[in-house]
Amino acid sequence: MAKIVLTFFLPVLLLCAGVQCDVTFNFENLCTYPVWRASNPSIGDLEPQIGTDVFEIFNMDDHYSGSIWLRTACTTNASNYFSCETGDCGNGIMECADLNPAFPVTLLNFRVDNPVVSYQVSLVHGQNILVRIKPNGGTLVDGSGPCPMVDCNKELSSVCPFSLIAFNKGGQYVGCNSPCDGLKDPKYCCDGHGCQSDEISLKYKGLCPLAHTYPGDNNPPFYQCKGAESYDITFCPAL
Repeated sequence: MAKIVLTFFLPVLLLCAGVQCDVTFNFENLCTYPVWRASNPSIGDLEPQIGTDVFEIFNMDDHYSGSIWLRTACTTNASNYFSCETGDCGNGIMECADLNPAFPVTLLNFRVDNPVVSYQVSLVHGQNILVRIKPNGGTLVDGSGPCPMVDCNKELSSVCPFSLIAFNKGGQYVGCNSPCDGLKDPKYCCDGHGCQSDEISLKYKGLCPLAHTYPGDNNPPFYQCKGAESYDITFCPAL
């Protein structure tokens, strides 16, 4: 059974019935290893480490627009410098906010304008972890139906070109870069003349059809959800 960590006292959440409440994110780490959350702009995360099999309730600000990502294999060296194999922020400490990550990294992009929450899983800067975003209830603002789940729960390793593979110091695979970041070729990047899919992003899309795989990708759209009770954000979700 998952360990439950209540970031904010649960009865406070229950008092919101019938009125506009903070947006609730339920983080759950099903990976076999701990992860460290990071965000830009900051989500006010004072305890970024999420251990294995931990379920955590987190209240988001009513207004937020930015990205959340995960750092993996983090350690502190003899000089007390904190660093991570993937998603590192480069500041040498565990708290990571208002900084950009080292790529590759899986991004969870959100725009919160309570009661509307827009969300997407992005591989525009590669992949370092499997993720899922699942609204609990709610309907799409455009009236087209309930708020759908989005995820990327398959490793890109099987389709990642060797030139885009990220290795750790031990030579082990730890992630896959996007072609724009890894190859620095305008062919794979938005250059002001339109954004198109390419042979590499199409392979990524084949494994993760619900994720955005290149800068101009709008399929699926940046979903706008209203009225969801909460949002389940799962790391290393089951198939």
